Amino acid sequence: MSDADAVLFANEVFYRAFTTRDIKALREIWADAPGISCTHPGWNPVIGRTAVMESFRSILEGPNPPAIRCIGAQAFVYGASAYVLCHEELNGNYLTATNLFIQVGRQWRMLHHHAGPAAGPPQIAETPAQPMN
Repeated sequence: MSDADAVLFANEVFYRAFTTRDIKALREIWADAPGISCTHPGWNPVIGRTAVMESFRSILEGPNPPAIRCIGAQAFVYGASAYVLCHEELNGNYLTATNLFIQVGRQWRMLHHHAGPAAGPPQIAETPAQPMN
């Protein structure tokens, strides 16, 4: 498996954990590093592992956890770091997302997630990973 494919797999693990409300899997996909961060739509940035995990727990265990689907994920790898650009579909609405990953041993772990409003549905087709090594 190429690094780009491995990053896309890690990205899929993140969205699968989100969709299934699997807090344990979410904890595992995130890096155990200082300064991990997340910016949820409409939120100020959340910084630090404890705060990020708590933000996801509050969303997933809240009264209306969103059903989310990742669309058009593209991976860009630069050595031991990478990012994925994609769209998220939530109840017929669309967000754009950037997910940053770092390589920890042989695994890719999330370092940052940022999602914000999109102008509309994605205009891109599903495309394969874009290796940048």
